Amino acid sequence: MNIGLVAHDAKKKLMQNFCIAYRGILSKHHLYATETTGILVENVTNLSIHKYLAGHLGGKQQIGSQIEHNEMDLLIFFRDPLSPRSHEPDVNDIVKLCDMYNIPIATNIATAEALILALDRGDLDWREMYR
Repeated sequence: MNIGLVAHDAKKKLMQNFCIAYRGILSKHHLYATETTGILVENVTNLSIHKYLAGHLGGKQQIGSQIEHNEMDLLIFFRDPLSPRSHEPDVNDIVKLCDMYNIPIATNIATAEALILALDRGDLDWREMYR
């Protein structure tokens, strides 16, 4: 499955730790990330990650395009709701696309853990029918 990884600046360390903890599961799938998030995760996990542009330079739109073309099966977007920055990707556009195209999305660690464990159990295999 194709998994997208995006994190606001204040949540990048959380994304690294999440990917370290679930490296075994993530290694079985194709990973995509905005540039900085992808580099940081790749450095601590040695996972192979396709990196798009930085979110504010078009990476958010590249991931959005993947969603619109049914090429994304799961998105983990750790957002910082308390201190949004103008240069960080707007989560609302991505959430809207995920809702429109039935893509499971996690915007916090609790939901991300539930989805990644569901993925490992095969609970998201229904996504294969959409292809």
